[in-house]
Amino acid sequence: MSGSIERVTQAAQTAGLDITVRRMGASTRTAEEAAAQCGCDVAQIVKSLIFQGERSGRLYLFLVSGTNQLDIGKAAALVSEPLKRADPRQIRDETGFAIGGVSPIGHRIALQALADETLLSFDQVWAAAGAHDAVFAAEPRALFAAARAQAADLAARSNPLGQFNVQPTA
Repeated sequence: MSGSIERVTQAAQTAGLDITVRRMGASTRTAEEAAAQCGCDVAQIVKSLIFQGERSGRLYLFLVSGTNQLDIGKAAALVSEPLKRADPRQIRDETGFAIGGVSPIGHRIALQALADETLLSFDQVWAAAGAHDAVFAAEPRALFAAARAQAADLAARSNPLGQFNVQPTA
């Protein structure tokens, strides 16, 4: 078992979250790939997105439903600072996870985490377990608790023209 997957398993145990990590044998890097491998709806996939505070340099974790896009304006308002995409090398160095395998739990550092309230509409969701082909299932509230994530309205809403309503970050 890889060190990243072990960290996820240990974090789950510490948080009292009963999980079974499944190696799928094929990529689960995207929400669509993960849903196909897990046999679930794309909306049940938890995307773990890492953004960086423009002023503080701090990393933030946003858990978003696979069918939703993060509204960066809402996210910035919730963390009280403008956000930008974090550098993949920084994400790996600080969290211990590479893009495509970032888990909601088991990070090397403590991250402020916010979770898409849309995920609460499911009995079970699927999240990355530390590798590009590793996933685990969990009940959403239990996952949010293990990740120390606050449920929030994070999803971008489309307008009638199909364009997303994204607020500026500055």
